Amino acid sequence: MTLFDPPAPLAERMRPRTLDEIVGQQHLLGPGKPLRRMLEGGRLSSLIFWGPPGVGKTTLARLVADLVRAHFVALSAVTAGVKDVRAAVEEAQRRAPSGERTILFLDEIHRFNKAQQDALLPHVERGLLTLIGATTENPSFEVNPALRSRARVLVLEPLTREDLRNLLTRALGDARGLPGVEVQPDALDLIARLSDGDARRALGVLEVAAEIARPVTVEAAREAFGRHTPAMDKEGEEFYNLISALHKSVRASHVDGALYWLARMIAGGADPVYVARRVVRMATEDVGLADPAALRLSLAAKEAVEFLGSPEGDLALAQAVVYLALAPKSNAVYTAWGRALKAVHEVTAPVPPHLRNAPTNLMKSQGYGRGYAYYFDDPEGSFAQTYLPEALKTSLYTPSNEGWEARVEGRWTKLRELHSSFRKD
Repeated sequence: MTLFDPPAPLAERMRPRTLDEIVGQQHLLGPGKPLRRMLEGGRLSSLIFWGPPGVGKTTLARLVADLVRAHFVALSAVTAGVKDVRAAVEEAQRRAPSGERTILFLDEIHRFNKAQQDALLPHVERGLLTLIGATTENPSFEVNPALRSRARVLVLEPLTREDLRNLLTRALGDARGLPGVEVQPDALDLIARLSDGDARRALGVLEVAAEIARPVTVEAAREAFGRHTPAMDKEGEEFYNLISALHKSVRASHVDGALYWLARMIAGGADPVYVARRVVRMATEDVGLADPAALRLSLAAKEAVEFLGSPEGDLALAQAVVYLALAPKSNAVYTAWGRALKAVHEVTAPVPPHLRNAPTNLMKSQGYGRGYAYYFDDPEGSFAQTYLPEALKTSLYTPSNEGWEARVEGRWTKLRELHSSFRKD
């Protein structure tokens, strides 16, 4: 580095140099915990670090290599390919005769396709390479089973606000950081709160805020953040976690929870039309016939989103979500439909002759439609007929005691009694 080179970012300067400097992850690094035990015992196996951005995956991989005195090769799956893996293998082969181990750190391992991941297998299998993969995505879905079975998955958690506050305080008192810079306590709390458990983000915001104002104020911290948008990978697990939180809040009739998770998704850049489709699903799955208007309102919200776009259409989504949360709940139709689909696979029988369509004389001569009792001409005969295959005796639909279904439960019971009483068998 020359006199004119820009200094490294604060997050890079404050990168931990020992395990004890790592903030958080005590479930892995605390006394007697899995990773600490492995390293203290001098053992090393292939690992996959799974966790959100800025929680120390790369730092931990480098420290592991230092502690076991292994050669460290770092690749990013965003830019690397099989050729780079081969180069790492050749380097490991040159070092192996002297007893030196090689750790291949593969950042964003989920971005390697199946063939690229398979290229690692033989070298990891025979121990030439010790793989440490880092991913923000669930390895169960993004890492090949064969590779996953040869590596231990360790989950890194988002840093707590207290963790981030300790990290920021350390940066203000460390010669590598921002010694002498004063920060108002409320500004420090704000940075810790809005950084979403991401150490890199917290340190980056602190560095920018220190350039805006000295001492660092709440206003400077907010300016350094810019427009704060909650973290959300629109293709990743967090996106589906947010959908799940929204759906479960609606199901539990928790209006504030439903609104909050909806806002998190919209603010995070989720496609409003996709969210609207999920809201329609909630109306059919969890509200159902307890409030038949729920489906109509949800479809209207979807139409409003498509017609108006965002942000104008977002209010229609909010309206639908509040309505669904407040509505009585019934999954009776959802459950009945599941039973019907199961019954179809268990009981396969031809349509009874009296229920068959008979548009031609030939069909009528074969008995199609024979004996069918038209309800408006012969109500009793209509009730006496069978409408299911003889082998299917189970009841599929049972109304709940919620909303509209509770009001029609008496009619449902009466209809079942009529169908039963007029049956001749």
